Amino acid sequence: MQKQDFYNDILDDEIEDVNLREQLDKYLIHWRWFLVSVVIGLVLAFLYLRYTTPSYEATTSILVKDEKKGGMLSELSAFADLGLGGSMKNNVDNEVEILKSRTLVENTIKNLNLNVGLFVEGKVIDRDIYVDTPINVYFLSKTTSFDKAKIVLNCKLLNSNSFTLDDEESEEKENFILSTKNEFKFGEKIATKIGVLVIQKTAFYAKNHTGRFEEIRIVINPLDELTESFRKILKVEPISKTSSVVNVSISDPVAKKAENFLDNMIQIYNENAAEDKNYISENTSKFIASRLALIAQELDGVEQDVESFKKTNKLTDIESEAKLFIEGSTEYDKKGVETEIQLNVVSSLLDFIKKSNNSDLLPTNMISDNADASGLISSYNQLVLDRNRILKSATEENPSVVKLDQQITSLKSNVATSLRRMQASLQIQNRDIKGQESLLNSKIGKIPVQERQFRVIARQQKVKEELYLYLLQKREETAISLSATEPNARVIDVAKAEKDPISPKKKIIYLAGMLLGLLIPFGIIYSNALLDTKIKSKLDLEGKTQIPFIGDVPTSDDIAELIKSESRTSSAEAIRIVRTNLEFMLTKVPEGIAKTVFVTSTFPSEGKTFISVNLAATFALSGRRVLLVGSDIRNPKFGEYINVPSVGLTNYLSSTDKDVRDYIIKHEGYKNFFILPSGVIPPNPAELLMSNKVDQLFEELKKEYDYIIVDTAPVSLVTDTLLIAKNADTFVYVMRANVLEKRMLNIANTFYKEKKLPNMCIVLNDTDSTKGYGYGYGYGVRVEKKPWYKRIISK
Repeated sequence: MQKQDFYNDILDDEIEDVNLREQLDKYLIHWRWFLVSVVIGLVLAFLYLRYTTPSYEATTSILVKDEKKGGMLSELSAFADLGLGGSMKNNVDNEVEILKSRTLVENTIKNLNLNVGLFVEGKVIDRDIYVDTPINVYFLSKTTSFDKAKIVLNCKLLNSNSFTLDDEESEEKENFILSTKNEFKFGEKIATKIGVLVIQKTAFYAKNHTGRFEEIRIVINPLDELTESFRKILKVEPISKTSSVVNVSISDPVAKKAENFLDNMIQIYNENAAEDKNYISENTSKFIASRLALIAQELDGVEQDVESFKKTNKLTDIESEAKLFIEGSTEYDKKGVETEIQLNVVSSLLDFIKKSNNSDLLPTNMISDNADASGLISSYNQLVLDRNRILKSATEENPSVVKLDQQITSLKSNVATSLRRMQASLQIQNRDIKGQESLLNSKIGKIPVQERQFRVIARQQKVKEELYLYLLQKREETAISLSATEPNARVIDVAKAEKDPISPKKKIIYLAGMLLGLLIPFGIIYSNALLDTKIKSKLDLEGKTQIPFIGDVPTSDDIAELIKSESRTSSAEAIRIVRTNLEFMLTKVPEGIAKTVFVTSTFPSEGKTFISVNLAATFALSGRRVLLVGSDIRNPKFGEYINVPSVGLTNYLSSTDKDVRDYIIKHEGYKNFFILPSGVIPPNPAELLMSNKVDQLFEELKKEYDYIIVDTAPVSLVTDTLLIAKNADTFVYVMRANVLEKRMLNIANTFYKEKKLPNMCIVLNDTDSTKGYGYGYGYGVRVEKKPWYKRIISK
């Protein structure tokens, strides 16, 4: 049992395999349809290319100024060194968005006057004459409705001086042209509802349109719609994330228009950027000027405060004067000390003079600054020395000594008087020194407070001075930037259109036409095959069943005509091939016993009776004794092919005393062709076929005939065939082309796997021999060959 299951699984896998060649054959047989469809597709591609306006792409490359990857001039950019405006940065992405902005595109369209188009009528489509235009059209004194107008005017050039102008279509109910006439001169101002129209000749008109009449359509498009259409085809892309180079491209049927659009757009972009920078610089300059005026007033007030402070405190330079005050105080202190010393010396001398006698000498080097006192002291000491020398040789009463004593006494009095004057002078000098020293000390004490007060004022003065100088510097820098504004983007490559149009692409269109030509018949054939679930040929059986296939029988011209020895039709030849292949299915049947062939089908009307009758006839023509048995007792069909009596098999099975030979008849046109008709349709067919007489019948008949061909009932409707299947040596399972659905193969496969129908084989009936599925028309038959186009139509 396990081996059987394994074998069945292998069979299922083989059935599911797809035969690639089989699939290709389904399409290759219709190669003429593919060829015609491809030719039509290529013709349509040619016509499309012929009458489709090509579109050319123009590209320009610019280097966007991107300082520090995002630095942008602003009102605070002049103060960037103070850390102001640091957050106001942009990058290349911002400039890309500006280049794609609606405002920039709209300004470019206005600058080039692109919303006013000129066209000449072509055979299929109108042609834009942007380059080779004989006239220029522009509007003066435009109204507010100009940008929203949708106007078409017909301009017919009459001669070199005049033209006619007609309003073809307008959204307004009234006439677009306000003038009552329609003929105008070149350069004449024409009043319209949207402005004053002026049409002038160009140099191209003088060269190419002298004496030539031509009609030109002037189309005025709404600005918003035109702007959106240009924005959709405008591409702005950086070449990489780390680069500031940007590629800007646009496509248009007129290459020159695309180039002019890009060049003008970049020019307007730079002009707008320059205006922004100049506007910023002007505002910055105004701001700086106002701040300078305010700072100048504040600085003047601070300087007046400094002046008042110095006047009030009688100062010029606090630091220098403080130094002088300290030096003066030190000097007066030193002088005071010296004066005190001299006063002490003078006091000591006066005390010494009071206590000294005429023989004592006075100190001479104690007082050096007073010449009078020093001279008197020297004279005094000289008299004392003279007296003491005389006393060595004389007495005190000596007149010379007495005289010297008088002189000494008088001179001592003079010395004392001189010393007292000197003492008084020194006391006065000492008081003055102390007074000056006290004054200087008081001034030194006031210096810290004055210095603190002055530093506050000086600090304000310094801040105002530095701010004033800084603003002066920035005013000069702003003036320089205002006079020398550089463009925001540098053009690397000017706009240049490709020579070959980007659309339509000839190769792609022809390839698409060819593919379309292949896909349409492929789709039709595939859809037909997908929707058509009928079996059409033996190709539909391959890979889907393991039941042996012994042949297919093409459609017969006359199904009622049995095969004869002289028959050479395709169906006759196919029956013979089926007979030959059927011999191989019966090789295991022992000699001397009739070979029993049962013929059945899934449903009625599949041609099993036709196959049965013709198989019996072809076996009979080969010299074998053949018995054709009609076992389809529910719906007998022998009468459509052979004249048979109304009695037969059922009559024999229902009787008890009749011999089967009484019901067998011989076919008049054949030597060895015998027939056992079905007989009367019974009320209980299944019970009749279940009787033992059926088995006995086949045992008797097998001894008398070489072949027994049994026409049975369809297996999917009744059980009659299964009841007598054990008596068959082989089963011919007939399937009718274009009738039986592919999913019905599962019924036959199930019978084959379960071996309910012994030694099964398949015959495909009613196939179309003209499509190569049959076995030919036979020998000796002349077939008329039709032209290939007629064969295509017939198919």
